[in-house]
Amino acid sequence: MIKLRSLILEKKLRVFDFDDTLVKSNSKIHIVNNGKKKSLTTGEYAIYKAKPGDKFDFSDFSKVIEPKQIKSMFKVFKNIYKASGNRRITILTARAAYKPVRQFFKDVGYDVYVVALASSNPKDKLNWIETQIQKGYDDVLFFDDSKKNITTVSKLKKKYPDIKMITRLVNYD
Repeated sequence: MIKLRSLILEKKLRVFDFDDTLVKSNSKIHIVNNGKKKSLTTGEYAIYKAKPGDKFDFSDFSKVIEPKQIKSMFKVFKNIYKASGNRRITILTARAAYKPVRQFFKDVGYDVYVVALASSNPKDKLNWIETQIQKGYDDVLFFDDSKKNITTVSKLKKKYPDIKMITRLVNYD
């Protein structure tokens, strides 16, 4: 007997974070507090505990500064991009501006859909992916370098047990 699921065309969604997952850039988050300024990388910001009076400046993220492809993960991206079959590839970034990220991909020869959330809250990535599931995507693969993002998005596995949901923590240490 043929499984019914194999007769139904799956809607595949492949989601990649941008910064520190596919690309390292020299974009920094600047913090000013009581006249003192410091700059953090995205990795440092991910674990930074905000202090009263902190004012954050994310203006570096309105462009992609000196991007360097992370070779091992970019190879995964390229293989998925070139694979046969129907899948939607999305770059889901905490950045506020999608155009610089989209331009980076155009410059290296890829036409991809970019969603800029303007938020580093993991729940916003979960909400975006959940909206896609509600639109009919039933095979989701999500790559991110943030353990918080992976843990949060992984909660969708329990909520939607009938979909294929894989989350992958990208770690370069």
